Amino acid sequence: MKPPKVKSVQAIDSHILLVEFDNQQKRQYDATPLLSKAMFLPLKNAAFFKSVKVDTGGYAVVWNEDIDISEYELWRNGQPLA
Repeated sequence: MKPPKVKSVQAIDSHILLVEFDNQQKRQYDATPLLSKAMFLPLKNAAFFKSVKVDTGGYAVVWNEDIDISEYELWRNGQPLA
């Protein structure tokens, strides 16, 4: 199954994202497990983490040209909200 595209994203805590997909579902994604990887270390900075935005096309959320999280990862490992 192909995951839905990301419609919007908001940083709601120091490492938690609220992601809305184009199928109207919302999920909370905890980025904490990623912080042990060198690529994601800048996300430990709360101000930088809050600068997240949706990538053009909705295929990921991005912080800069080097740091992104795919819609697949967000959909698969995000916790559905009721």
